[in-house]
Amino acid sequence: MNLQQKKRIFYSLVILTGMMVILLFRLVYIQIFMKTMLLPNSKYTLQEMSVLQRERAVVLDSGRGTFTDRHGESLTDETIPAAILFPVDRSSVKSGLVETKLEQIAESLGTSALSFHQAWQNLREPSAWRSNVGDGPMSLSVSQANLITQMDVSGIKVLPYRKRYSDNLSGMQWLGYLSQSAEKSALTNMGGNLKHGGAGLEKTLEPLLRGIGPTIAYYTVDGRNNPLSGAGIRVKAPNNPYYPLRFTTTIDKRLQQQIENLTNQSGMKQGAVVVLDAHNADIMAMVSVPFYNPLAIHPGIGEWNNKAIQATTPGSIFKTVIAAAALEAGVTSPNEKFHCNGHYKKYGLSCWKEGGHGTLTLEQAYAESCNVVFATLAERLESAQIEGTAQALGMGRRIGWEDNDILGYSVLKPLDHEETGTIFDSSSLHDGGVRAQTGIGQRDVTMTPLQAANLVVTLLNRGQLQAPRILERISYHNGQVMKKLTTHTYPETRSSISPETARLLSSWMRKVVTEGTGKSLAHAEWPLAGKSGTAQVILKGNPKNNQWFIGYGPVNQPEYAVAVLFQNVAPDTNNKATALFGQIMGLLSSATDSLSASGR
Repeated sequence: MNLQQKKRIFYSLVILTGMMVILLFRLVYIQIFMKTMLLPNSKYTLQEMSVLQRERAVVLDSGRGTFTDRHGESLTDETIPAAILFPVDRSSVKSGLVETKLEQIAESLGTSALSFHQAWQNLREPSAWRSNVGDGPMSLSVSQANLITQMDVSGIKVLPYRKRYSDNLSGMQWLGYLSQSAEKSALTNMGGNLKHGGAGLEKTLEPLLRGIGPTIAYYTVDGRNNPLSGAGIRVKAPNNPYYPLRFTTTIDKRLQQQIENLTNQSGMKQGAVVVLDAHNADIMAMVSVPFYNPLAIHPGIGEWNNKAIQATTPGSIFKTVIAAAALEAGVTSPNEKFHCNGHYKKYGLSCWKEGGHGTLTLEQAYAESCNVVFATLAERLESAQIEGTAQALGMGRRIGWEDNDILGYSVLKPLDHEETGTIFDSSSLHDGGVRAQTGIGQRDVTMTPLQAANLVVTLLNRGQLQAPRILERISYHNGQVMKKLTTHTYPETRSSISPETARLLSSWMRKVVTEGTGKSLAHAEWPLAGKSGTAQVILKGNPKNNQWFIGYGPVNQPEYAVAVLFQNVAPDTNNKATALFGQIMGLLSSATDSLSASGR
């Protein structure tokens, strides 16, 4: 071997040794330093991830924040006893004693031993036993849970499982639903599903609702994915006194459910009901029809849309805005006399009452909902006057509670996809014909049931526009208050109506019930006040009506403001909204009497 060959061998050995040293240092770095560092795009370290990859788990609780009503009643996250099945070695379930126990367990769960055995043996990941109804885990009775525990079969455990929602229909679309997240995490590898808010409060509060980790039941596997003998089944949960957070809403759960029952009985197919606290516009109940199931969302059908915050044609309830605008602008007075012969003689408009109302004052015209009088007033007004008053009363804008620079949000808006509604179409000329049609709540005018109920609250609060609140406070898991979302009103503007005009209109609402279109409510348990409305709409080329009733009660000491909307009903149908409004107020009066009797 010559000198040149020896040099080549030497240099090759030096290079090889250098590479081995670099590799050795890299391994030392990984073992000592990197194992405690977070992996890219992950909340887990290398060491934690290596452990997670050897765990097979079922998520018992996602760790997501919870919702309650104003009284602390749970709106989400019912804890149920569930049978959790873990994959086991097939040979361990072939003994006669185990087979006998499995037969008893299967019978208790309402299935055959063969079906239960096959479902269990085909498992690759741990899973909760599911009932025949719905997709959620089966809620075990006390006797079922006791039997499974007494059988003590390896791989079958009774553990507490938190169901986010009940598998039934409700009108609480404001709460929302969860949808599958495209984001991947270790939770997906553990047999869990990473979900995020798809709509409603679940969506608008998503950054705050995310917890710090799930509660899981798991076992450890070897390199061949077989359970390690003797390792057993363990439960792991985050140990943090502050999370998950608890969100207290302004909703009264019992009232919400009772109104849902009333809407079912009324035959409502499409529409909404909103109940507000007359003092501060807190949302006490908000029902949207058709109902939705948060566990079975069909995007194409759209039943998950919250109709209480979707704008539609208001009809005669908008005459409240026209009356306010006309009084504020000085183009009329409460005692001005008008004459209605049933026809407006312009623009093809007519009054709903054949032959007309004859001679009547503005107050009487409001009570009788005379189209001729309000078309006349709208033509006297400028479009800017109508629009300004409408906005001062909460139309043509979002009115739900919001705040800036709070809890990490630049703007926090709890209500999801609240619509503003419209007064005038910006592309059209606002001539006399357009204003006349606007005056009776037709043409381009749209408003939401929430805006309609808040209009009543604003009148009751001397014309000060309120901000309906659905979220009262956010608390840590240990009960300590994290943030109280205080009520607020919107700043007064130049177009804000005067307290005298607000008082006048709220008193005229009483006249609607005693002498006008709401006389069917005259003998209600509470003295009531309100305004009816019927709007003509077109649905798929067919004429339909929106039926409304908005109002408050009791008149002498208002506690609640209510808006009821029946959408797209057949023309010439009696106003079902008036009847449902009366039933809801009867419900509220009974509940108030019960609370007074109990001293609460």
